[in-house]
Amino acid sequence: MSADEEGTLASLNAHRREFLEPTITEYRGRIVKRTGDGILIEFGSAVDAVQCAVTVQSGMGTRNEPVPPDKRIELRIGIHVGDIIFEEGDIFGDGVNIAARLESIAEPGSFCISEDAYRQVRGKIDVAFEDCGAQHLKNISEPVRVYRFRSEGSMVRPTLSLPDKPSIAVLPFQNMSGDPEQEYFADGMVDDITTALSRFKGLFVIARNSTFTYKSKAVDVRQVARELGVRYILEGSVRKGGNRLRINAQLIEAQSGNHLWADKYDGAPTDVFDLQDKITEDVVGAVEPSIQKAEIERVRRKRPENLDAYDYYLQALPHAWVNTSVEAEKALQLLNKALKIDPTYAAAHGLAALCHWHRYQRAGLDPTERAVALRHARAVVSSKTDDANALAFAAFMSASLDNEHEVALGAAEKAIVISPNSARAHTNRAATHMVLGNYDKAIESAKYAVRLSPLDPMRYGPEGVLAGSYLYLEHYNEAMEAALRAIQSNPGFIHAYAWLASACLRLGRLADARDAIRRALLVEPKFRADAYKSAPVGPPDRMDLLIQDLRDAGLPE
Repeated sequence: MSADEEGTLASLNAHRREFLEPTITEYRGRIVKRTGDGILIEFGSAVDAVQCAVTVQSGMGTRNEPVPPDKRIELRIGIHVGDIIFEEGDIFGDGVNIAARLESIAEPGSFCISEDAYRQVRGKIDVAFEDCGAQHLKNISEPVRVYRFRSEGSMVRPTLSLPDKPSIAVLPFQNMSGDPEQEYFADGMVDDITTALSRFKGLFVIARNSTFTYKSKAVDVRQVARELGVRYILEGSVRKGGNRLRINAQLIEAQSGNHLWADKYDGAPTDVFDLQDKITEDVVGAVEPSIQKAEIERVRRKRPENLDAYDYYLQALPHAWVNTSVEAEKALQLLNKALKIDPTYAAAHGLAALCHWHRYQRAGLDPTERAVALRHARAVVSSKTDDANALAFAAFMSASLDNEHEVALGAAEKAIVISPNSARAHTNRAATHMVLGNYDKAIESAKYAVRLSPLDPMRYGPEGVLAGSYLYLEHYNEAMEAALRAIQSNPGFIHAYAWLASACLRLGRLADARDAIRRALLVEPKFRADAYKSAPVGPPDRMDLLIQDLRDAGLPE
């Protein structure tokens, strides 16, 4: 400061803004106050506090490497677990005082923790500490046993930055059975899951060779996530008992430690390979929507000025899922921002096509909406994208609006090739087949989509395809049941009410058919039967019958 007060202050503020404060936030720390060249931070967990300190000192070492020694800003850190007093946003007490004294005896670039803090973190993180014995600290009546972070002996690996898309690592599954022969099964399942996840172009998946370095080790998923540079961790276990196998799997958001999804599977060892295939399909089918839901929540917490095209797309998704014209407009406002940043963004084009289609069909049959939906769908097809969701949406739009059957089926099949375990790709392939009159194929794909992702917030999609396909096949009871499941999944799904009304009418249940139309008009007051003439959800002959049924059930002209 005496040599260059202004430059030192600028450097300190840059470290705070660019590195220290984001790192503190990452580990759920709360900055209580700044004290000149110091910071008082409160954590809810000693593990978080110590991991934050390790990351800070490691990061500051990296940031200081190109800086001359006389211009480096080096930090000392003290950590203690103890009672504190809250008053007017500040904290007081021996807990704070001991932490401050520990900071004062730490070496620059290192940190000291009390015995109370050490007991909380011992065995939970892979960090080496040196026992410095009992220390007499200024103005603290009793000696405090102190442990010093030994950077040269630390096993902490450098933290990798996160990719610009959702990232996941599949850790080796634990063999809980005591049977070494089950190792091959567990390892093979991890291989298959990793390979299947890698087919999702929207995911960044760590290769098997990296994740297997953690095999047979007790790990902290947060530390692993930092070392591998991922946001999500999939872990599991295998247990054999008698003639049964049990497999557990769970998806974890590493930063918070929250479990996003978990399930267990049972089967006979004789069916080991069939069981492995089923688990792989189910896990991958569940992981994609679980990660997408978590990504949406993460983006909602970001500052508006930090949003990019991908973030706007994620924010648009829940509005598009609601499946109403009002929510579609909200989604389009966000998608337009995404496309302004990246005009070639296929995922945004695909979702925009769907949203304009919603608005065309449900809110007045404005031909401009239909034209714009087609423009976005054609942009996806012509982009040569490998985004399965964008292709799936474009396939359905091409079948419904453009009568381009070969283009529609080509895009639908390409989406499946790219992401064979994507429930959304199978749903839109099913919808494409339904529009083209291939009902058996539509039902097969829709059922497979439900199997892949039974908890998907967009489950109404495959259930709706089942309702429509059964209706057109004149299986009216099955159509009614599927339509009701679709409505239960999403009360805003207007087509489900149409299929329900038609099925009820065909079963002689006029009152139920009229009630379905009443509920549809509560969702979309401008909904009209003529929407199915220019934006069909089935072949022309079936649309003629559907339109007449809807009129008979009371839908206005």
